[in-house]
Amino acid sequence: VQLVESGGGLVQPGGSLRLSCAASGFTFSSYAMSWYRQAPGKERELVARISSGGGSTNYADSVKGRFTISRDNAKNTVYLQMNSLKPEDTAVYYCKAVMYSLQYWGQGTQVTVSS
Repeated sequence: VQLVESGGGLVQPGGSLRLSCAASGFTFSSYAMSWYRQAPGKERELVARISSGGGSTNYADSVKGRFTISRDNAKNTVYLQMNSLKPEDTAVYYCKAVMYSLQYWGQGTQVTVSS
């Protein structure tokens, strides 16, 4: 089982990034997928979640209207489009796959929002 995040980097406030999480080793289309983030000195928090079929999404209040989660089950990939980025969005972003009691985490990708 592997979840590999990519797309992180350094971006100026107000900018955009698109994170990707490529999955392998399990039936991706059967799993709900989530993006979490963890800033230095803070607990890991849920950013966005998408159902296995993609028909249902949920967002943290702090990112509503700015971030969009989506998935392509044919490509075994989940995305996080991040717009209007703020310095407080700086964190390591992780993807997570969940089906009942089964869960898998990626290794994370760093997002830094700074001028």
